[in-house]
This record gives sequence, structure tokens and C-alpha cells, in this order.
Amino acid sequence: MEADPREVVRRGYDALSYRYRGDDDAPAEYAAWRDELLGRLPAGADVLDAGCGCGVPMARDLAVAGHRVTGVDVSEVQIERARRLAPEATFVQADLTEAAFDDASFDAVVCLYAVIHVPVEAQPALLGRFARWLRPGGWLLLVAGDRAWTGTEDGWLGGDTPMWWSHGDRDDYRAWLSDAGLTVTDERFVPEGDGGHALLWAQRPR
Repeated sequence: MEADPREVVRRGYDALSYRYRGDDDAPAEYAAWRDELLGRLPAGADVLDAGCGCGVPMARDLAVAGHRVTGVDVSEVQIERARRLAPEATFVQADLTEAAFDDASFDAVVCLYAVIHVPVEAQPALLGRFARWLRPGGWLLLVAGDRAWTGTEDGWLGGDTPMWWSHGDRDDYRAWLSDAGLTVTDERFVPEGDGGHALLWAQRPR
């Protein structure tokens, strides 16, 4: 029987959490995105970090800045690390497609390189849930696929565990966000290796 791709993702991050990000790692692009988000948030904002990983740097930095941060990740190892590395935040182990929050719970949702680990056919509904969880005027910061592709990489990060991804292309994400009732205000290309990802800022209308 073919493995559930979401289980491949969970097991992969459980096994390779420390290869993916060290406790003290501080990727420069994350700092720029964090600062931009901080400039858009009200004081003491409620922020969801969807696919938070080990909590470094985004959840940790937003919590240290005085915001109420909730992180969700499918990996038990990542969540255990996040609780240690970002003790000011709250963390929940769950598949993003199964996480549940009340409508209008957050001033911002951050989802960096995480939606691309969800089957592409489930991504429009997930983005719709993000939109409902936002308060009027709230922001979604999304790093997603730039070109459509679904597949597995064996030996990811030099380990012996595979990893799985599922991307729409940028036009897909723009359309799905619009269908969810969000207004895309900015989009950028984030290079990585021979390719890259799409970064999109989207806002729920006031």
C-alpha cells in the first residue's frame, strides 16, 4: 500500500527536524518577513503560525515582540522543540487540514513553506479556512509554490528519510486566495536552488 503523503511529511520532519533548522538558525528572509508583518500588526495581536516547525524564528520572534502566537505543526518532534524554543507561544500538534479555530480568531496567519506539504486538491479549502480564521483587516503571509509540481525526494537533506511536496502554481494560489475572499496585495518570487517559491501577502477586507 502506498504511504499516505501526509505521513511521509510527518515522519520526515520527525527524523530531520535538526537538519532542517538548528535551534539558533536565523534565516535572513524570515527576519525581513517578520519585520514587515510586525509593521502590519496591532499591539498584542493574535497570530497563527500554520506549519510552525520548531518555532524558530517566526513564532518565537513574534511572541517575544508581545503578540499572542499559536503554532500548529504535524510533527511531534517539531512541536516539542517549539515548546522549548518559544515558551511564550502556544503550540498544537495537528495536521493543518484538521486544525480547528473559531472564525475571526486571528489578526494574522503565517504559513511559510507548509501549504506545499498538503495535497494540492486540499489546498483551496485550507486557504478558505485561513481566510475565515482572520479578523476583518487581518493578514495572510503565505509562501507557496511558484510552479505546479507534486513529488517525493529520497534522501532529503542528506538523511535517509523521504519528503513529499504538492504545489500549485502562482496563478492557482492567487485564484484560490481570491475565491477565499482575500485580496492579494503583493507577490514576490523567493529563489531557492534552481527554482523557487511564491510569497503572497493577502488581506481580509475590513
